[in-house]
Formats: sequence, C-alpha cells, structure tokens
Amino acid sequence: MSKIDYRRQTVIVTGASSGLGAEFARQLARRGADLVLVARRADRLKDLADELTHAHGVTVTVVARDLGQPDAGRTLRAELESRGIHATGLVNNAGFGTHNALTDEDPDRLQSMIALNVSALVDLSRAYIDPLTSADTGILINVASLLGFQPTPYLSVYGATKAFVLSFTESLWEETHDTGLRVLAVCPGATKTEFYDAAGSETADYGAKRVTPDHVVRTALDTLDRRSAPPSVITNGRPLALASKILPRRLIVRFMGRMARR
Repeated sequence: MSKIDYRRQTVIVTGASSGLGAEFARQLARRGADLVLVARRADRLKDLADELTHAHGVTVTVVARDLGQPDAGRTLRAELESRGIHATGLVNNAGFGTHNALTDEDPDRLQSMIALNVSALVDLSRAYIDPLTSADTGILINVASLLGFQPTPYLSVYGATKAFVLSFTESLWEETHDTGLRVLAVCPGATKTEFYDAAGSETADYGAKRVTPDHVVRTALDTLDRRSAPPSVITNGRPLALASKILPRRLIVRFMGRMARR
C-alpha cells in the first residue's frame, strides 16, 4: 500500500479533548485531514478546533457527547451523515481507567469504564466498518495499551478492557485484510497524559519511562504508512510485552502486582 493521503480524509477522533486524542487531532490536521472531534468537554473541543482550523486550514466539526451511552456509534453516524459528514477514518481513543483493588472500586464507575472502553468502541467500529471499507483508503485506529498484554492487578478491569481492544482490533485487521481499510491497535506504555490523574495513580509505570503523546501518535501514523503494516504496534515498554510471552503467568501476575503497589 502507498502512503496515506490525509488530504482526502475526514477522520473522527474520540476522546479528543486532551492527551492522545488531542495529539491525534493535531497530527492528522497537520497532514491535511478534516476532523470530527468527539468528547464530553465542549469548551476544550472548541478551543482545539479553532487552533487546528487557523493553523492548518482544515474543516473541524465538534460533537460534545458522552460516548458511554448505548448505541454511541450508530447515533453518531446518523447525526453526522444528516449533516453531510461522511467519515473515512476513525480513531477510537476515548477511555479511562482506575487504580484500585476490585473490592475498593465503585461498581457504577466500573460499568462506565466498560461501557466507554469496550461497548462504545465496538459500536463505533461496527457503525463505521462498512463506510470505512468502502472508502478504499479508510483507516481505523483503536487505542489499546501495553497493559493489554498481561493481567494487571489493581488495574484489573482497565487492563482487561484493553486486552479486549487489542484482540478485537487484531481480529478486524485480518477480517479486512483484502480491502483497502488499514486497521491498527496502538499499544502505548506509560505516557504523559491525564490518565494518571483519572486513574488515581502517579507511580504505577511498570518499569517503563513515560513518553510524550507526540511519540505515541507519530509511531501509530508512521506504522499505518508501512507497505505491510502489522495489526498492532507497541509504542514503548516492549520488554514488558515480550516478557509476558516468555515467563510463566504466575510470575508475570506477581511482578505486575508488586509494581502496582509501589
């Protein structure tokens, strides 16, 4: 495949109000893509849209919405297409985590996490898989995590949601392999974002140095441009993922638990 011409793309970015979502928006706009920015914080989306429009001359649509609600993908697609906006790309970045033993977790917050990290991502992917495939040059990026490669005590539900995203996305990569759609699961390790504030943890980096959102997004977009792009990419912390394939599960779980308690 040739390099992607983003000037022909209209890309939806979820969780675009901060962190990796905002950085995906900036780098895609820099490459010439029109954007649809989706998140709950309308003021931040509006500020980012103004920044990108002025800096790059792209068209940016803002949709302030809680994607944790049922039918998130189908509802969003219907709304956008009623406004004449037909997306050719989707970056499923919206998500959050918490850092607690399961017995200390708020059940409602756990349900919200699963709804956003898993259900919304699947519904958005299903809602757009046909038009993205039909676009012939479509892209689908799902943000997983390094923690999706092994059990993660004290981030047990978050890690499990990201394991789901990784498996789901790699399966879609094979299902769409004979089409023009490019599918990628991005697996960041520790990254300098607001994730740690939301999760309630400042120390659980699992031995990996935190990288910038710029590094994660550049790695993802560069990977998509490869002639034979893989189904997933680890942006940092690769030794941890490799260890999970070599060492006994018992040792990996114990190691992850000790790191989480530091």
